[in-house]
Amino acid sequence: MDRKSLNKILTLSPWRELDRITAGITPLERGFAPAIQVHVDHLTKPKGSLGRLESLAMQLALINASAGRGPAPQVDPACIYTCAADHGVAARGVSLFPQEVTRQMVLNFLNKGAAVNALTACAGVDLVVVDAGVKGPGFQDAPNLISRKIRQGSADMTQGPALTEAECRQALELGFSLASRAAGKGVRTVGTGEMGIANTTAATALYCAYLGLDPEMITGPGTGLDQNGMRHKARVIRQALSVNHKAVASADPMNILAALGGLEIACLAGLILGSAFHKLAVVLDGFISTAAYVAAWKCRPVVQEYVFFAHGSAEPGHRIILEHLNARPILDLDMRLGEGTGAALAIPILRAAAAMYNNMASFSQAGIKDDGNSG
Repeated sequence: MDRKSLNKILTLSPWRELDRITAGITPLERGFAPAIQVHVDHLTKPKGSLGRLESLAMQLALINASAGRGPAPQVDPACIYTCAADHGVAARGVSLFPQEVTRQMVLNFLNKGAAVNALTACAGVDLVVVDAGVKGPGFQDAPNLISRKIRQGSADMTQGPALTEAECRQALELGFSLASRAAGKGVRTVGTGEMGIANTTAATALYCAYLGLDPEMITGPGTGLDQNGMRHKARVIRQALSVNHKAVASADPMNILAALGGLEIACLAGLILGSAFHKLAVVLDGFISTAAYVAAWKCRPVVQEYVFFAHGSAEPGHRIILEHLNARPILDLDMRLGEGTGAALAIPILRAAAAMYNNMASFSQAGIKDDGNSG
């Protein structure tokens, strides 16, 4: 399906046509796996001695081969999309920071003063900032800014749906368009990032709805709440689940996303689906990005084959979520900032896995005897 056809479909019925698009996301071609494994096993090392680098290289090689680009893993060019939006539920006192910090941090991203700027610059990864729904006027044009404000932040999900179906579709469409943009520019690896005061509240509500978890089990400090703050936050989430019980009971992933999600989370869900559609590797950041992934995964489970979990967030609920997903993160650094910082740190590890596959000599090339067990 080309981009013109994709955009045409996205202007039609929100969920039914989305199903048609996601049907175009296909599993990796596992038929390539034996040859890839033989290549890895005959590099100048004992079998399995490079541990997870070998399994990461296998997944990267399968993505590349399935896209018709040959089995040699490609990580670069890589680009992280940090999507920003505000949340109406911030009015319920679920964050230590006021809502205007979302806007201030976007300006910080554009001025290259944030952690994600420092880490992407260090890693040599491009960064694009996306305004999906930050309150206030549009931002001044900048080379790394995409302005696609859908509305002035989401509604308060404790009073009803956070987004209308049309708004949620627009956010998903935006994410799809970002993936198409990346693919058109030759990007091979897409990283996810986000910014939005109160978005850990929205993400936690989504986890509860999608995975049947209790708010008290996975509600964390977010911006730094104490125990009383976390108990209040869990109550707010429980209220949102109750108010939106019809959407939750429907088990429809897009209805749930509209009811409880935010514009940046829906945008990231679309980005993940679109990246898998275009057969790009996806590096997920932490707690919020994983919620966007769960929405995409519930919509089309095969997206898991294209995804790498960058790190285990220090948000206590993230470990529980990763266990539910049977997912193992690449890094564990006690981080919980978001922005795409974890993705910026994990992408160089993927580069190392690709370098192992592409640049190491085989036993025969090196003139080293291989007894069949060591390499």
